[in-house]
Amino acid sequence: MVKLKKDERREEIKRQLEEDPFLTDEALANLLSVSIQTIRLDRVEMNIPELRVRIKEVAKKNADEIKSIPLQDVIGELIHIEVNNEASSFFIVEKEHAFQNYDIMRGHFLFGQANSLAVAVLGKEMVLTKEANVKYLKSASVGDRVTAQAKVLKIKQNEALILVESFVNNETVFFGHFVMHFKNEGEK
Repeated sequence: MVKLKKDERREEIKRQLEEDPFLTDEALANLLSVSIQTIRLDRVEMNIPELRVRIKEVAKKNADEIKSIPLQDVIGELIHIEVNNEASSFFIVEKEHAFQNYDIMRGHFLFGQANSLAVAVLGKEMVLTKEANVKYLKSASVGDRVTAQAKVLKIKQNEALILVESFVNNETVFFGHFVMHFKNEGEK
């Protein structure tokens, strides 16, 4: 990318963060071919909080939408939720999520992210996984950002069919169809 003037760079930072509020300073620096320090200075001047604060702000907005699972039990950070329709989250793979001798993410973390998203997307008080048909297509590694997207395909009586796909750099690494059983408010 061609070096931008300060005002243009700041507009681009704003645009990028509107598109993806979870971009790190490092990712922005790489996108704009500037130092991380330049990004941090620009953010401060523009009153844009650091990533940790932006994550908390989005989580607070989403917390009110979720009935079926406490927000802290969702594996990863909830980015977006439209109850009974779609939801997405991201998960940064760290060393403790990988096999001890390899930098490859252990599969149960991928499954956990997808399953907890399938629970969260339903606006019901109690949601349980009845069945899951999943495929692991590619491994994720330490440092990767796994983005999961859940889509409610069908709701019938007390069951819902949900498709969850997980991506690393726009490449599918995992997908699954989840049959979720739920109870409506007031049901025993």
